[in-house]
Amino acid sequence: MTPLILTSPLQGWASPLEAVPDPVFAERMMGDGIAVDPTGDCVHAPCDAVVLSVHASGHAITLRTPEGAEILMHIGLDTVALGGRGFSPCVAGGASVQRGDPLIRFDLDLLVCEARAVITPVIVTNPERFTILRRETDKLVGVGEAMMTLEPRDGAADVAIVEGDTVRRTIVVPLVHGIHARPAARIGETARKFVSEVKIRKGERDGNIRSPVALMALGIKLGDEITIAATGPDAADALAAIGDLILGGMGEKAGSAPTAPSFPREGGGPGISNDSAPGSWPPAPAGEQIAGVGKVLTLPADGRLPGVTASPGIAIGQAGLFRLAEIAVVREGADATTERTALDAALATVADRLAAKSATATGAERAILTAHTALLDDPTLTDDAHAAIIRGDSAAYAWRAAIRAQADALHATGDARLAERADDMLDLERQVLRALAGEDLDERLSFPPGTILLADDLLPSHLLGLDTASIVGFCVERGGPTSHVAILAATMGLPALVAMGPALAEIAAGTPLILDAGAGLLHVAPDAATLATAQTAFDAQTERRRAALANAARECRTQDGVRIEAFANLGSADDADSAVRNGAEGCGLLRTEFLFLERDSAPSVEEQTADYQRIATTLDGRPLIVRLLDIGGDKPAPYLPIAAEENPALGLRGIRVGLAHPEMLDAQLRAILAVRPAGQCRIMVPMIASLAELRAVRTALDAAAAAIGHTEHVALGIMIETPAAAITADLLASEADFLSIGTNDLTQYALAMDRGNPAVASDLDGLHPAVLRLIARTCEGGAVHGKWTGVCGGLASDPLAVPILIGLGVTELSSAPALVPEIKALVATLTIDACRAHAAAAMSCISAADVRTLARSFRP
Repeated sequence: MTPLILTSPLQGWASPLEAVPDPVFAERMMGDGIAVDPTGDCVHAPCDAVVLSVHASGHAITLRTPEGAEILMHIGLDTVALGGRGFSPCVAGGASVQRGDPLIRFDLDLLVCEARAVITPVIVTNPERFTILRRETDKLVGVGEAMMTLEPRDGAADVAIVEGDTVRRTIVVPLVHGIHARPAARIGETARKFVSEVKIRKGERDGNIRSPVALMALGIKLGDEITIAATGPDAADALAAIGDLILGGMGEKAGSAPTAPSFPREGGGPGISNDSAPGSWPPAPAGEQIAGVGKVLTLPADGRLPGVTASPGIAIGQAGLFRLAEIAVVREGADATTERTALDAALATVADRLAAKSATATGAERAILTAHTALLDDPTLTDDAHAAIIRGDSAAYAWRAAIRAQADALHATGDARLAERADDMLDLERQVLRALAGEDLDERLSFPPGTILLADDLLPSHLLGLDTASIVGFCVERGGPTSHVAILAATMGLPALVAMGPALAEIAAGTPLILDAGAGLLHVAPDAATLATAQTAFDAQTERRRAALANAARECRTQDGVRIEAFANLGSADDADSAVRNGAEGCGLLRTEFLFLERDSAPSVEEQTADYQRIATTLDGRPLIVRLLDIGGDKPAPYLPIAAEENPALGLRGIRVGLAHPEMLDAQLRAILAVRPAGQCRIMVPMIASLAELRAVRTALDAAAAAIGHTEHVALGIMIETPAAAITADLLASEADFLSIGTNDLTQYALAMDRGNPAVASDLDGLHPAVLRLIARTCEGGAVHGKWTGVCGGLASDPLAVPILIGLGVTELSSAPALVPEIKALVATLTIDACRAHAAAAMSCISAADVRTLARSFRP
């Protein structure tokens, strides 16, 4: 690739970055480049490019060149504090510009009088991909004069290469779990919007991008370099869309879950045999429910069998056994036309069932059903099955053979996560075979009440059909914590352990069990004393929950009459319905990301308004605190041009994204303002670190209100998630209407521990004395201006933390909807004086462990 020449965007004196009196630029924290002390009043494009963003205050603009270089031009220092005064942007985000085009006009006299400096850094923000070969500094430069020469580093450029009718793009995969079922399904869905044929190559192997199975079989992991090749009339557009979707992370840039231990399957795993039915995977004796297992294994002497937590919780009951039996099929088919018609009809039946379930599902369940739908529509599977039918195989045999071959490929990758996806394929195999046989697709498992289900394995369809009134928890020999079964168990609130190994098969049906999934233990045949202790604790907990739910409608007050608002954190109208049923007095945090993620374009104002209105209507007049879009960092949106960051938690996230994309912020503000009745919604700004950011949002809110004729006052509060915000809470509270502490992020930033990093996550505890002191400082700062402080982070759902938070000055607690009754019941036992003394003692502890020990001994 030829070098890229950047021309001066300004008339003025060019200097090295070291001359900028700000360490962020001088020490190249944001990237490399030069600076210009302007004598003119307009920033021009230094090259042909696309505008990535124009800052809401108009003082900064970021461009991306066709070669992939990202250029930031920041007019003056601390000019964001001007709130847009003196700046007149000539372009908007998404615009294409040519070298020399005017970008931002500014009032140089105003900046000289009111800004700390007018020197303007011109920064290459992705210097890891480009080398600056030449800089023109210590001289006067004019607009359009050569200023910097860039050269792509070897292998670093993410640009399209055209070879005849084919366009190629090489990227590095940022998905922490690689390309597994759900990302593969989304990639295939995107590819089907284009005519061009698209393939992905890893090493020497290609995969059809429309085939989720083929993509998974490539074993693409985090950090792998892959090449996307598109051939056809819209190849460039297809390449850009698919590449940007993968680079956006699809919501999977966060830390990984722990890996489950691997237990080999009997029979050597999936494969095709010469018997009447292909394969011996998974092996199972005849019959689905059995009274015992033939192998003699040895349980631990203390009866405590360890496993990997899939979903925490405790359950007491008796063992119910389940073995997944093969469905018998014959190999020889009728004529090819008959068999193909039968297979296609069975596939359509299963597809219709998945679509019907998806229509009423939410969250993780919907994502899993969507992934199953994509697998069912995989051309690799259907083409292989159709080919086998032509060779004389029956529809059932052909479908099983196609599934098993691809499951084998997933196991061959050696990736435990992809091996778990083979279970999804087995699930689809069974559903299609049952449809071919004319059987009910729902394999419902019926057991006596109080059953803790023990199985060699469970499939997602089994779990979706479980009678949770009878089955109180489950344990499986195989599986893993990231399997779809594990995800569904957590969504359903069903205690579950996975990867327990073959020792589980020794337990007989009816054996008394205590499942302590949170501790990763199954207590087998506990003695009378252990069982009695567990039963007493479980009964007491159950009674507390029953009584709390019965009294959930009461106003939340301490024993001595102090009002504490008990709100709920919500993500949907279904959550709002649960919150109302559980006595929530309002919503303390509406996570609006649910509207923006898992889609290829931003939602319209009308879409947002409709969703917010449904939630407000469900709350029936109760306060609704809507958090402005909190994406970036570990929650990327594929349609927002946020460059890959070395440390996303410290980069463009929260309100920084909104201010960098003012059109998106304006659309969300208008949607919230349109909710009726007016005044029910309050607006909360995430990741605030300075008063200037709050003022910028206030300006945007006022502009949105004026544009639609909204005249009622709208409360505008902030989330305290950074130590900077906690320390300056008194300054922020002078202009914010309320403060709400996000303890998850505040803990992460206060302790310098990434909550997505499993190496340190176990030490990440919001009850650390440092975090408690920041919460106390926040409450004190809010009180100076008569503003209330709430907590909407994880600590508000922790019964050990609640008395401490109230003692620190918190007057609103927003927890998970199901926990609201217990939080309200706990608050009713407290007195303010006791809580204050308890909080003071907690802040004097030296560690989070000491605080928790203290909290367990607290008796209100």
